[in-house]
Amino acid sequence: MARHPEIRQVKVTRYVTPLREGGSLPAIAEADDGFLYVLKFRGAGQGTKALIADLIGGEIARTLGFKTPEIVFAQLEPDFGRTEPDEEIQDLLKASVGLNLGVHYLSGSITFDPAAVKIDSLLASQIVWLDCLLMNVDRTFKNTNMLWWHKELWLIDHGASLYFHHSWLNWDAPQKPFPLIKDHVLLPFATELDAVDAEFKKILTDDQIVEIVALVPGEWLSDDAPFESKEAQRQAYATFLKLRVANSDYFVKEAKDAR
Repeated sequence: MARHPEIRQVKVTRYVTPLREGGSLPAIAEADDGFLYVLKFRGAGQGTKALIADLIGGEIARTLGFKTPEIVFAQLEPDFGRTEPDEEIQDLLKASVGLNLGVHYLSGSITFDPAAVKIDSLLASQIVWLDCLLMNVDRTFKNTNMLWWHKELWLIDHGASLYFHHSWLNWDAPQKPFPLIKDHVLLPFATELDAVDAEFKKILTDDQIVEIVALVPGEWLSDDAPFESKEAQRQAYATFLKLRVANSDYFVKEAKDAR
């Protein structure tokens, strides 16, 4: 079984510039290791749920062999941002003191454009399978959440995945529908879903899932979730993913029908 390294922790030292895409107000920031990161804030609209989804989704993608930027835990100190002149950004920084999520900034990358870069059917099928598993609503023509960097395709931003956790309604349904797969930017090219399903189910084992979910910091887990403890909530994420993989033939058929 492949081992997941511990997620590195860095301290944010400089707020560089906001990224005004979407509602979460991510930003490019510098950390004490000298690298730039795209910083996702716990104080943004979706709170820590978006960070949990991004962490779990990103690490599952890495496990399955996709190119994904390194994820780090980014510590924001209480005095950080006091000199920030933008009131909205200052409020966001104040609400995000503690552990946030950083994604290594791919300098010089460009947004993937399916009209300009052709993706083969196997890779398209692999990405569609991943997004069916995660119920990722964001990989659309409007927002592909893929970057072209050094002549390779990189997957980013899985924060809109696992959206069931905003209500936890029927979260443990073995065959949970995902009709939004019809909007996936790569669905027209995903002609090898059956082969990918067989391959990925061998790689993403129950043990791998438990190990990935264990990476989620306890302080990101919610006290108001419908579970008796944070550990029970953590187990719910693992259970959802195990059920999803075990019943992958359902979402594969759903994607094929949509295509």
